[in-house]
Amino acid sequence: MSPDRRVVRVGRSAAATARAATRRRRELLLAEVRAGNGHDINSLAAQFGVSLSTVRRDLAALAGDGRIMRTYGGAVEPGHGREPSLRAKEHVHRADKDAIARCAAALVGPGDVLLLDAGTTVGRLAWHLRQREGITVVTNGLSALLALADAPGVEVIVLGGRLRRPNEAFLGPEVDLALRRYRPDLAFLGADGVEPTRGLSCPSPEQASVKELMAAAARQAWVLVDHSKLTTEPFAYWAAMPAGTGLVTDAGAPGEAVAGLDRCGWRVTTGGTTPPGERAGSCTLPTPWPREAGPGERSHDSQL
Repeated sequence: MSPDRRVVRVGRSAAATARAATRRRRELLLAEVRAGNGHDINSLAAQFGVSLSTVRRDLAALAGDGRIMRTYGGAVEPGHGREPSLRAKEHVHRADKDAIARCAAALVGPGDVLLLDAGTTVGRLAWHLRQREGITVVTNGLSALLALADAPGVEVIVLGGRLRRPNEAFLGPEVDLALRRYRPDLAFLGADGVEPTRGLSCPSPEQASVKELMAAAARQAWVLVDHSKLTTEPFAYWAAMPAGTGLVTDAGAPGEAVAGLDRCGWRVTTGGTTPPGERAGSCTLPTPWPREAGPGERSHDSQL
């Protein structure tokens, strides 16, 4: 065999190997997106040991095949993709979620009655409230319930109903009816995505309805979401939020997303991320505003 033919054969073999490696990497990348871990291309690049441009090309190829949907800085499953489990979500943006939870905890004053939604970030908030005294937590989230089960200073009220998996929320007519009996000081809600005019993206109409009831029941409603949720709309069902709803996110929130929320009347608060091995960063809390008082009640200011 001539040297030229050997060079051609070696070249073809190397190209075939490279194509196989690319296909394999894209299948693994698709698995990460389906597991709910596709929101941050920087993390994906580090995980697979490739450049950001390579990840972008891979995601573009998968999106072109209709297997994923691109978002700002990452990707999700197309349309109404499979909902990741709470356990899978716990490992995504953990430091950001903890910083958000600490920031939200600073909004809670002595004697407050709180309404906590299901979800990982709200669950972290519950964890940071374990040492409080004299507050009451009403929740439909299993993560919040477990975090506060042995907190002696916190009165815990569970909104009973059917346990929905995979997000571990109690839902159903029992929850809807119970919510009409409460007027909490603060409601803290989670979300799979946020759009300034439409509200919170939810995996089911039942969850969308419960979030709307929670926000309407409270004197103040706050949404707790990391930066990846500000640029994605993974589900078809939406929970509309009242005017002036607050939102706590992390320092990685895109400026254009925050500006869009501001323009639509959201009160956006930013908490710093937590470097490994260090305490959570500080957050910039908004100026307190009077809480709405119910019939026969005296209005009181938010204690930050």
